[in-house]
Amino acid sequence: MAIHPDFPKSPHSIVSPNVRWFPADEALRESSYDKRLPPLVDALRKKVKDWRDSSYDGASDTSKALLNWWFKTEHLMPKADGTTAPFLYYFAQREAVETVIYLYDVVRIKDKYDLLRYDLSEAVSAGMFDEDWRRFVIKMATGSGKTKVISLVLAWCYFHKLYEQDSELARNFLIITPNIIVLDRFRTDFNGLRIFSKDPVLPDNGYEGQNWQDDFQLTLHIQDNVNITRKIGNIFLTNIHRVYASHDVEPSFDDDDLRDYFLGKRPTGKTTDSTVDLGDIVREIDELVVLNDEAHHIHEKSLEWFKSIEDIHNRLKQKDHFLSLQVDLTATPKHNNGAIFVQTISDYPLVEAITQNVVKHPVLPDSASRAKLGERQSAIFAERYADYINLGVIEWRKAYTEHKKLEKKVILFVMTDDTKNCDEVAEYLEGNFPELKDSVLVIHTKNNGAISEAGTGKKKEELEKLRKQANEIDGWESHYKAIVSVMMLKDGWDVRNVTTIVGLRAYSAKSNILPEQTLGRGIRCMYPGSGTEEYVSVVGTDAFMRFVESIQNEGVELERKPMGEGAKPKTPLIVEVDNENTKKDLGELDIRLPVLTPRIFRNYKNLEDLSPGAFGNKKVEYKHFSEEEKREIVFKDITTGKVTHRTTLDTSAAVDYRSVIGYFTQIIMRDLHLVSGYDVLYGKVKEFVQQFLFNREIEIDDLNTLRNLSELEATRTVVETFKKMINELTVQDKGDAEIKDYIKLRKTRPFVAREQGYIIPKKVYSIK
Repeated sequence: MAIHPDFPKSPHSIVSPNVRWFPADEALRESSYDKRLPPLVDALRKKVKDWRDSSYDGASDTSKALLNWWFKTEHLMPKADGTTAPFLYYFAQREAVETVIYLYDVVRIKDKYDLLRYDLSEAVSAGMFDEDWRRFVIKMATGSGKTKVISLVLAWCYFHKLYEQDSELARNFLIITPNIIVLDRFRTDFNGLRIFSKDPVLPDNGYEGQNWQDDFQLTLHIQDNVNITRKIGNIFLTNIHRVYASHDVEPSFDDDDLRDYFLGKRPTGKTTDSTVDLGDIVREIDELVVLNDEAHHIHEKSLEWFKSIEDIHNRLKQKDHFLSLQVDLTATPKHNNGAIFVQTISDYPLVEAITQNVVKHPVLPDSASRAKLGERQSAIFAERYADYINLGVIEWRKAYTEHKKLEKKVILFVMTDDTKNCDEVAEYLEGNFPELKDSVLVIHTKNNGAISEAGTGKKKEELEKLRKQANEIDGWESHYKAIVSVMMLKDGWDVRNVTTIVGLRAYSAKSNILPEQTLGRGIRCMYPGSGTEEYVSVVGTDAFMRFVESIQNEGVELERKPMGEGAKPKTPLIVEVDNENTKKDLGELDIRLPVLTPRIFRNYKNLEDLSPGAFGNKKVEYKHFSEEEKREIVFKDITTGKVTHRTTLDTSAAVDYRSVIGYFTQIIMRDLHLVSGYDVLYGKVKEFVQQFLFNREIEIDDLNTLRNLSELEATRTVVETFKKMINELTVQDKGDAEIKDYIKLRKTRPFVAREQGYIIPKKVYSIK
């Protein structure tokens, strides 16, 4: 079950279906590959690859434009230091979105019967699908960016409905989360529609002839804060308990099982304090797309979560409408019996995410380290499992020291089996390890009937305080360094800085917990995008470790390393100045790098001063083309001659010149590495084309004009003239550069680097 040797290390690389991981020996790849994956995935991977290679042939204009913008257009995004860096989506995110669009736009999937044609296992029947509407399930490892996929699918649905006349999609969206913790995470990303501007989700105005950013008109409604002023353009962000109604009792801090109290109710009923019935909202709207996060909760038709979506669909049907689309995202789309959801169309398993360093690598103690661990004879829970707790603290302490050099705080996470033992472990940690004194956050712990972290006695305030403390624990502003909890934490609470997990509880089949869910609490990367290997150390009782090791059935190769005193910390490679070596004269070894004032710089504000009438360019001859020649407009790269932009027009339809002007603007900005000023430059290009490009007056919205603009001479004149004039206007030369400061190499801050072979000369750095 090893990863294929040709599987790419970069999460951005396009992956061939032939090298994807599958749950069997490599020798069986040829004979049984399609039988050992989610039943629809193998065929769809191959179909989507062919479709991708065909430049998305058969997709609607809107879908093609968005796919090309997201995945084939260079995006330089500003960084905090004022520089720019290219933005790329992971291939797993791309493949998931492509598969959804392929099934809707090209195959035109309507229901489960259409999906069945992609079952190569011959083991799936229509009876395995509970729904009679269009539903797709996307399987993505924890930490691989499901929220980004949701943002792309949402934008695609919106624009498809807006721009495509026959679209059956929608401009209203119901995003359902399983609990308040997940909801808070989505609130951060979606407040102010932040994710759509932070990532390059929305194309520039004018791209392919549409005003994407101006037309993206959506209102966000969170939980009960709903104020509908129009029937389209709404995002309803809620947890599942606002969607359905029943008479279940409000979770109480006095309950034996306090998971519902902290995370919010699971999908078995509705909290009684809800003032919003989303059924009422549905009655007011005629189109809806449902997007479910942590969607493994929808695994049985009898569950209220499924029934609620079914009810929404039925209510829409009463108005001669239907649920446009349901997309479910989860790392573990599995039924209680282990069977995967048959609606799964895309799969990015944990083993691939680990291989590409998208998430941390789980590390277990080797046999010698485990041999030193054992249960002690004691009636006190913390003393009985002291060996495991102590080893966890040692590993956490070493990681804490290393990551602190990078100004990162790391967290120790301990799982116990009940609230009483949770208290004992917290007391043991604070009493035996000075650095953890008053630094242990206990979740779901009762002390004489009250939570120690809150002094008000008001349960709602206690709950809000716990949520806040748990969500902020990664930062230095929080004094907590360890968490002790009895919760299974199946989903939602995914802090990045957990580096050590100590498991003092066993999981039975009844718990319906998967090892992926347990590891998921500590598997998110602390340094996302760095490409470095990060680690989470996992320590625990034999029963707990057997449970964790069962993840090897999913292809995950668990690393086993020495742990304890004297063993190396399980951290990324950290490069730092070797201040501890007293034999080195750092002053003698130091290198001073001069910092120069800029001699040549670009003043972007000057774009407003561009005057197309003063360019003095050679006029291009305006030609007359036949009706046949006007139908297909092809733009070619002015240096390579390669086709870069193709537009097929209906001569009876209204002509829209914005796509062509937008294309020219983007080429100019790309070639000059301009990251802002699109709106200004677009207007200047339009003015130039309309008044100063050709040897006669033209109508810019005439089809013959668009055909003239596709001629290589016209394209070259527009692009090269603007590049020349922008450089002349914005590039300024001060004549001389001066040394304004020096950078001393010995002052370099520590940084993480990839593990690789190094030639080690005499140096100022120490590599650990």
